[in-house]
Amino acid sequence: MRSSKSRSRAKNNRNRPSGGNVVNRVFDSSGPEGKVRGTPQQIIDKYNQLARDAQLSNDRVAAENFQQHAEHYLRLLSEAQREMEARREEQERQNRERQAERDRERAERQEREAAARQADPAETPQPEVMDFAAAEAAPESGLVETPESKGAETAVPQKKEKPARKPRARKPKAAPAEEPAPTDPGDAPEAAE
Repeated sequence: MRSSKSRSRAKNNRNRPSGGNVVNRVFDSSGPEGKVRGTPQQIIDKYNQLARDAQLSNDRVAAENFQQHAEHYLRLLSEAQREMEARREEQERQNRERQAERDRERAERQEREAAARQADPAETPQPEVMDFAAAEAAPESGLVETPESKGAETAVPQKKEKPARKPRARKPKAAPAEEPAPTDPGDAPEAAE
């Protein structure tokens, strides 16, 4: 069983802002006319309306009581708005600092790349070489002259004729193995004439 002391402490802490978004938070306000529920702005409007009604009925005590309740929530709301504004300004300041740091890093990187390009001989500008004799002979067309276009202007290359091939000289075939020659001249076969 819970003690009444812990329950009352919990009840008192319920309506206090806990650092969350107070502007949109829903509160339960226990006023003299019963509970009023809503966001701080809604509660302020409700208590101001009740104060006007009490003034119209010539109840100055109730009117003052409603105005004090409205003032409490007005202070709560204005404090929450100040905190939100301070947080927003801090966030904007941090964003500006981060952007400035990124801009510095980008500038340093571009300087390093520019220095590397200047040190690279391939990136240095090359002098233009002009062939004045060819420039005077050819009409200016605004096109850059390339080796391929030079060959096309002079003449269409003709196919070279290949010299006729000589037939290969064949090696004589080795004679089939003959019978051993007779030693006696009379035994030799007669040659056909």
